[in-house]
Formats: sequence, structure tokens, C-alpha cells
Amino acid sequence: MNVLGLVQSRRSVRKYKKQIPPDAVIRSVLEAGRWAPSGLNNQPWRFLVVEDTAVKNKLASFTKYGRIIEEAPIAIAVCLSLKDSYHREKDLMAVGACIQNMLLEAHSLGLGACWLGEILNRKEEASHCLGLPGGLELAAIISLGYPEEPLKAGKRRMLKDSIITEKS
Repeated sequence: MNVLGLVQSRRSVRKYKKQIPPDAVIRSVLEAGRWAPSGLNNQPWRFLVVEDTAVKNKLASFTKYGRIIEEAPIAIAVCLSLKDSYHREKDLMAVGACIQNMLLEAHSLGLGACWLGEILNRKEEASHCLGLPGGLELAAIISLGYPEEPLKAGKRRMLKDSIITEKS
């Protein structure tokens, strides 16, 4: 499948089979994130893969979307490395690009994933739960696993409605 086809067919998956993806598949998702663009090539992202059910359940308590984390076989904490950051806004955009790469790689491998950002409303508690060392700031949680249900077609506004035209 070409890149545009992959982008257009990817969906946020919120229900997963119990099967845990093999380590090599998880590493491939992380590898895709590692190759995201970043300003000055500072690569400000760090990853923590969470498989432990007790940790996932505690982490889930910090978001209204906790069911997604509880049911996913894997949760990946994506963090901003403050030590490697040189411009917060640019580095957060780089982390976003990293996450998108990970979501696309997961989809290409037959996995489902969901980018969970609402947990940031309680990121200090979530960071403590994960045992994140100082200098790492939680940016998102990605739930990961094999989709329980077939993916549905997506909807987007028409491209013409997103294009700003020049003022004459």
C-alpha cells in the first residue's frame, strides 16, 4: 500500500484482542517513531513500553478513556526529553510526528493503536505511576494491540474546505 493509502485507511483503535504483539513488532513501531523529523535532529522523544497489567490499570485511572489502556495489551508512554529539547513548541511538534510515524507503522503491521492525550490533564500523577525519571515529560500514551473489530471507513471534510486561498 502506498503512503497516502496507509494514511487514509488508518483509524484509532479502542478495542483489542488479548494477544500481545511480538517484541520484534513492538520494536518496529518504536523504530518508526525514532525516524521522525526533529529540529536540529535532536530526537527529543523517549519511549516506555508498558505490558504489566497492574501498571496499565493504575495508569488508566488518570484518564476518562482508561478502558482503552486497560484493554490494550501494550501501552507506550511517549515522552519529551527536556535535556534534548531546544525549543519546546518545535520539539512537541517533533514528538507529534514521532507518534504519527508509530501509528502508521502499527497500522502497516496489522496492529491497532490509539493516541491518548487526555491523560495529560493528570500527567504528573501518570508520570509518577510510570516511574518516569526527572527530565522526561509525558507527551502521550499510545495503546497498542491487534484490533478486536474490523476498521471502519473514515470521514474528513473536503480538501477544498481546508485550503486557504490568497486574498486578491
